[in-house]
Amino acid sequence: MKKEWLNELETPCIVIDMGKTKENIRKMQETASLYGCKLRPHIKTHKMPLFARMQIAAGADGITCAKVSEAEVMAEGGIDDIFIAYPLIGKVKIKRAISLLKKVKRLILAVDSMECAIPLNEAAKNARVRLEVRMEVDTGAKRTGVVRERAVELAKEIAKLSNLELTGIYTFKSLVYKDKPTQDKVIAGKEEGELMELLTKNILAAGINIKEISAGSTPTGEEVAKTGKVTEIRPGTYIFKDFMLCKEGAASFDEIAVRYYATVVSTPCKEYAVIDGGTKTFPMDIMLDTEPYYYPGYALIEGNDDLQLRRMNEEHGIITSKKGETGLKVGDTIVLVPIHVCTAINMQNSVYIDYGDCLQKEVVKARGMLV
Repeated sequence: MKKEWLNELETPCIVIDMGKTKENIRKMQETASLYGCKLRPHIKTHKMPLFARMQIAAGADGITCAKVSEAEVMAEGGIDDIFIAYPLIGKVKIKRAISLLKKVKRLILAVDSMECAIPLNEAAKNARVRLEVRMEVDTGAKRTGVVRERAVELAKEIAKLSNLELTGIYTFKSLVYKDKPTQDKVIAGKEEGELMELLTKNILAAGINIKEISAGSTPTGEEVAKTGKVTEIRPGTYIFKDFMLCKEGAASFDEIAVRYYATVVSTPCKEYAVIDGGTKTFPMDIMLDTEPYYYPGYALIEGNDDLQLRRMNEEHGIITSKKGETGLKVGDTIVLVPIHVCTAINMQNSVYIDYGDCLQKEVVKARGMLV
């Protein structure tokens, strides 16, 4: 970013490098296309229709959301092929999804139990519509998703429902191998593809004609696509990348498109300095000094391995020095690299986008859309 733009920033803030973002989008789309796989990126990372439209323009078949409210924002922003990859539980959410169905060309919903499927079916029947659904299967992450041993049985039960059309299965596995965490994205991705292929064969053998096999997060997406055993991958973080992906072997540091900017507001003593961002700016969804990656702080101070952000209050970030003296002064601008960019973006009402020749603000329109 141009130095003369620093005075325009209202810190603490996030700046996104559009050049790096475009390159990250291009690379993932080329990878998916190379292996004959559709790309349906998860918008959880950027939460902005601007970037979703860029992904679609680059060749993505549609997008993935976690919540109905996110999907509504994306539909308003011109996206018309949406997969809500999360169980819809509750009458209000189901009603909103059915209303959304009328505003887009394709809406896919998720089920992983009959407790989820039956209310969806009843609401669809009352609305005189038919809902396309995918069944989620747990392949090792142990989150939502029917356990593999019950997958065929559940698929049979869902297929009997009058107003649901079961068109595929999906999973989120990430860095798991043989149901345990791994640091090897190659074996994790290969196993993911193989498990989904086996599940699909068993479901097809039971007489249920599913067509879509969706898998692959950013760490495993390329490896899953390589197997040729899935029809679609759903990475999200790849668009901006972060230090977490670097540690997982799924990004290089120079591909990270996002930076924090913060200002030193106080230097009570030489041992620490206070910046204008705390827990309301920097995510705390990582554990410091914990295996396997041993993150050294809640964000990395760029270009300075001595300084660390290891303590925060709501509006105060405490920068300390391994050597004992920070060397910082009031008014200094600190540039930091996010550990986990998805939660970082969601904490901002707006971000700055560096287009190379200009700096513009963009509202994070799906920020805080949790319903």
